[in-house]
Amino acid sequence: MFEVTHDLVAMLVFAAFLAGFVDSIAGGGGLITLPALLLAGANPVEALSTNKVQGTFGAATAAYSYARAGHVDLRQQIGAAALAFAAGCAGALAVSVIPTEGLRYALPVILIGIALFFALKPGLSDEDRLARLTPATFTACVVPFVAFYDGLIGPGAGAFYMIGFVLLAGYGVLKATAHTKLLNLASNLGGLAVFAAQGAPWWAMGLAMGAAQIAGARIGSRLAMRIGAKVIKPLLVVTSTALALRLIWQMI
Repeated sequence: MFEVTHDLVAMLVFAAFLAGFVDSIAGGGGLITLPALLLAGANPVEALSTNKVQGTFGAATAAYSYARAGHVDLRQQIGAAALAFAAGCAGALAVSVIPTEGLRYALPVILIGIALFFALKPGLSDEDRLARLTPATFTACVVPFVAFYDGLIGPGAGAFYMIGFVLLAGYGVLKATAHTKLLNLASNLGGLAVFAAQGAPWWAMGLAMGAAQIAGARIGSRLAMRIGAKVIKPLLVVTSTALALRLIWQMI
């Protein structure tokens, strides 16, 4: 039935629950689930593709929760989501073609910069600010690059969407989180479509982890909507820093 033993199933399901909770608030759930899948014996492609399976459930749950509460208008964002889906497909197709070592060396620096931005910049709240880019320009120039990265590598994509929405689109922290989850879902689905066609995911394990992701995402999104920037900012700082440290540790 499952691709791993029952004790590893329990470990992976618990990891997915934690990832769903964290990811629905600040992104970075892949920091928990990708290492867990590799520890369970998945090769890198199996781990990345299975992570897309289970992560899609959490992103969908969080996106639905935020949309239902009125924090994102799905009809207005359908174009951006479609572009994110296509770019996620392209990133997944490029996994075996593009060397990612240089990007992996730059990622810790970028993630630490994001953590410092949210930790130190004064005035960040749930209130919108002046946008530096129009919605159309943001969709054309920012969304495809982050979505392509999401399909190619994955972890940290939520933080990149967040920094774009806050710094360039002028969104408040809660609104940025809501829109991030929708685009995360779209680029996740794009990457998953490619990996599924290649037969790479552990489907049974991915679906079990997906159920746990739903539970974690429901709790996390409710907490984020109740408390807003007060919980989102610290968790975003922690997850971005933790992901950067993990990447540095892998290089040593």
